[in-house]
Amino acid sequence: MSLATPPAAHDAAAQPVLLVERDPRGVVTLTLNRPQAYNALSREMLQALRAAVAPLRDDEQARVVLLRGAGKAFCAGHDLREMRPQAGTEAIGELFDACGRFMLDLVALPQPVIAVVHGMATAAGCQLVAQCDLAVAASDARFATSGVNLGLFCSTPSVPLGRNIPRKRAMEMLLTGEFIDAATACDWGLINRAVPAAELDAQVETLVQQMLAKPAQAIAMGKAQFYRQLEMGLSGAYQLAAQTMVCNFHEPETLEGVQAFLEKRTPSWKSRQ
Repeated sequence: MSLATPPAAHDAAAQPVLLVERDPRGVVTLTLNRPQAYNALSREMLQALRAAVAPLRDDEQARVVLLRGAGKAFCAGHDLREMRPQAGTEAIGELFDACGRFMLDLVALPQPVIAVVHGMATAAGCQLVAQCDLAVAASDARFATSGVNLGLFCSTPSVPLGRNIPRKRAMEMLLTGEFIDAATACDWGLINRAVPAAELDAQVETLVQQMLAKPAQAIAMGKAQFYRQLEMGLSGAYQLAAQTMVCNFHEPETLEGVQAFLEKRTPSWKSRQ
């Protein structure tokens, strides 16, 4: 939920709440499109996000997913207008459940997901940044888990937050609700890079190009293994990692990469053609 109260204006009926674009390289951009509400995660928005990412799991042409926000902010969290007491416990529970399922959808995607952050990312918006595989932010962006300021601890945002940054840093954000700037978010590990706003797109493009130059199968296998091993004990994690590397090793592009290294040449990968 957002500490900032969205303007009272209704969503523009002519505008979809989510914009989906794909370039010829297979870079899919999902843009949260409720700028008048600071891209608050309404039920409709969460439904649109889940519908947009579902087909990407089996889309071999999709290589990278970018998550952006339209207007002045990345995402201000849940829409408080949908969380009034009269909405009922069941409806509010369904909203949190839908949000959690979307976060899991992002983990399940074989493509790397990059949050491109400007303005503010608060509460569930900060959760979204933490759940993405990578995050790049404008240097004037701000981050907070501000629910505690309304009397509601950001329990669901705490899940990815506590898996991204040191425990005491996470608790500081959760207990105080105070904003941190992009430089601090980068230092703590919430985001990968904090850059001047004018350089944000260029920095994201650099990351995109680096990933497009790698075999998609290796990235997909590695991402799946990485998140699975985080929830395992050390022994199980090493077993899973070894199994994944054996499978990865026998991929045609991996065999080509190893052979190219031995022959001191550049690999002839589809991604490089």
